[in-house]
Amino acid sequence: MKTTKRLDEALNKLYTAFHNNTLNAECCIHCAVGNICNNTDSWKQLSDDHGSLQLNYIGLVHENLGRRFHGYTPSELLQIEAEFLKGCGYKLPLNYKNAKPKDPTSKETLFKGLCSAVAFLCSLDGVQNVMDYYPLFQKELEIPLLETAQ
Repeated sequence: MKTTKRLDEALNKLYTAFHNNTLNAECCIHCAVGNICNNTDSWKQLSDDHGSLQLNYIGLVHENLGRRFHGYTPSELLQIEAEFLKGCGYKLPLNYKNAKPKDPTSKETLFKGLCSAVAFLCSLDGVQNVMDYYPLFQKELEIPLLETAQ
């Protein structure tokens, strides 16, 4: 499967963070976009609320100038983060009033968020979801039973 450079880099950073236990939805440095942006929180200046899709003045200026951060526009970064947070079970925007998962740092919660973020990243680049294993199993099921017995 052919992917883009920005997708490869983002996936590598997210998988590394997940496996190194440094993925944390409630931390702007260790969330999905924080990891994509090399563990910096500078991306949070693009919006007023964590998890919001609304660019603030600074975000709009960067967007209108065509700036990209690690290959992504400001609006794409906000969408990636929103998908990650929704996948984890948060009601957006992230704040003390809105619902959040019972165990926000559990591997299961973070994996669900990771899956959502990866699916969205793939859709941005027009690539089949790299976490979708169904086609692999479908090909196995198409093999006639007689051939597998040989």
